[in-house]
Amino acid sequence: MACVNKVILIGNLTRDPEIKHTPRGSAVADIGLALNRVYTTESGEKKEETTFVEVTLWGRTAEIAGEYLKKGRQVFIEGRLQLDSWEDKQSGQKRSKLRVVAENMVLLGGGRGGGGGGANVESDDYSTFERKGGAKGAARVSESSEGDNIPF
Repeated sequence: MACVNKVILIGNLTRDPEIKHTPRGSAVADIGLALNRVYTTESGEKKEETTFVEVTLWGRTAEIAGEYLKKGRQVFIEGRLQLDSWEDKQSGQKRSKLRVVAENMVLLGGGRGGGGGGANVESDDYSTFERKGGAKGAARVSESSEGDNIPF
C-alpha cells in the first residue's frame, strides 16, 4: 500500500521567524503562514476565508528564513505533515497539533529593496547549501556536504 505525505503552500508570514538551536547546534525556525481563499457562494456573494498554518524549518533553511523572511512576506513551502502530541501540564489532557515540516522553501516577491525573482531552498534536518545558477534572479539552492554560502 502506497502512502503520500506532501503539502504545498503559498502564503504570507503572520510573524517574524523564531530561530532556536538544538543542543547539537542545528538551527530550527518556526513560522506562521496565513493562507487566503476567496470564493463565490451560490448566491453570488464573494467570501474570503483564512487558514493559519504552523511550519517548521531546519538547518540552513531555518537560518535563511531568519535572515530574509519578515512578517507579511510571501513564501512557497513544500513539505510534509507531522502530528505533535503532548499532555497539557495544567489540565492533564492529551493535546495534539498538526504542523508542516518544510522540505523546500522559495522566497517569493521582492525583498530588501524590492525586485522580482526568488530563491529556492531545499532542506533536511542537517543540510548545508551552495549556490547553483538560476534564471531571472532566482537562485536554485540544493543540499551539499560542502560550503555554507548564502544562496543569493
